[in-house]
Amino acid sequence: MKKRNAAIKAINTCLPVSKLTNEQLAEEYGDWSSDKIFDKTGIVVRSVASPDECASDLGVAAACCLFESGACSPEDIDFLLFCTQSPDYFLPTTACTMQDRLGLRLDCGAIDFNQGCSGFVYGLALAKSLIETRVAENVLLITADTYTKFINSKDRSVRTLFGDGAAATLVGVVELEDEMTGPFVFGTDGRGAQNLIVPAGGMRHPASEEARLEREDEDGNWRSPCNLYMNGPEIFTFILQTVPRALDQLLRKTSLSITDVDYFILHQANKFTLERLRAKMKIPADKFCIDLEMSGNTVSSTIPIALESAKRRGQVKEGDRVALIGYGVGYSWAATIVRVV
Repeated sequence: MKKRNAAIKAINTCLPVSKLTNEQLAEEYGDWSSDKIFDKTGIVVRSVASPDECASDLGVAAACCLFESGACSPEDIDFLLFCTQSPDYFLPTTACTMQDRLGLRLDCGAIDFNQGCSGFVYGLALAKSLIETRVAENVLLITADTYTKFINSKDRSVRTLFGDGAAATLVGVVELEDEMTGPFVFGTDGRGAQNLIVPAGGMRHPASEEARLEREDEDGNWRSPCNLYMNGPEIFTFILQTVPRALDQLLRKTSLSITDVDYFILHQANKFTLERLRAKMKIPADKFCIDLEMSGNTVSSTIPIALESAKRRGQVKEGDRVALIGYGVGYSWAATIVRVV
């Protein structure tokens, strides 16, 4: 019997024009070659937002591409979900300003949510809830981040990894027997919050003159409390412990095995981490996505960028089951299965 289902109908992406290559980084840092940077990260080039380019600008550009593709029009959107950790303002809500810029209807809902690396999967859950409870027919899920604005240029522990980018995903109604999005597995462990953080700039620790003072760490990286800090070893341990368990929970919840899933797209953190996860979870290489060479770690947008790229290359096709797993800052993680339409 057919039922009301939420499904991903289209994805369009946007990467900034400005690029940061391994060759540029190797020239700056001196003791790292471009090949060494690639071997450690799996990244060749990162997209970098210009000083006057915000996450909302990238998100609006991605959404405009979606509308221009003919997948939908601004008038079709009932709800805008905007996932970002680099909003335009503390207030107002950036999604509200994007509603105006995109020409969405006045009776369109619009909210921000701050979730980071797991944000796309969280957004799919929110969109599914809105659609399957008949609150909305078409949800525009925009993910966009400009982490490079938080990064100190002398901190290669994070500068080699992160790039800026956005994705606009149309989630709409399909009438089918099978569930097209879900079920979901979620997790949160706030004990790890200090391991991936911009310590200063919010209400807890305002961006004072003292907070802008840069200091060198034991590894020769410079940053201030207003810059992004990542405890790489702790993050890596968290990922290896959490992601395989999340996949096991998802497979039990869906009564599927790894062989039943056609493709796996995890948050594209870096090549080393992804290869370790694939080996630990015993996923065949031809069913596992590593796709961050030309964009870097774009935080909330890595999964939709990789999914759209996999569809273009024919690695996933209509009817395929694709496992999506986001994990990182928070700590936060989320996993789901989507069917390709």
